[in-house]
Amino acid sequence: MSNPKVSAIRREQKESLLMKEISQLFLTASLDDSSLRGLFINRVTLSPSKSVCYVFFYSEDGEKVFNEKLESLKLYKPSLRKAISQMKGRYAPEIVFKYDHQFEKQQKIENLLEKIKREEKL
Repeated sequence: MSNPKVSAIRREQKESLLMKEISQLFLTASLDDSSLRGLFINRVTLSPSKSVCYVFFYSEDGEKVFNEKLESLKLYKPSLRKAISQMKGRYAPEIVFKYDHQFEKQQKIENLLEKIKREEKL
């Protein structure tokens, strides 16, 4: 039976490698395809079974713009999967693109903290 800490470290390492590889490929694709400009990869996570790789994108223009560009992103899935399969591993996970709400939540929290700081000074 494996140690949960070791398993978590391996997951983080694999997610880090996936983030690096996918970011590099996405950067190359976005230079060639102007329809992908304005999208940024925030994070990459693996499902507990490691069979699905979630790639979280952020756009300063919001989720609506991301959804409009999602069809263009889906065209790159086969090449991303092929590149990932060449990495060390038993299999290439399915890739799922999602909009990352985490950044917006973080901004709201920071704005609330700033508001509280300003109110305390008064």
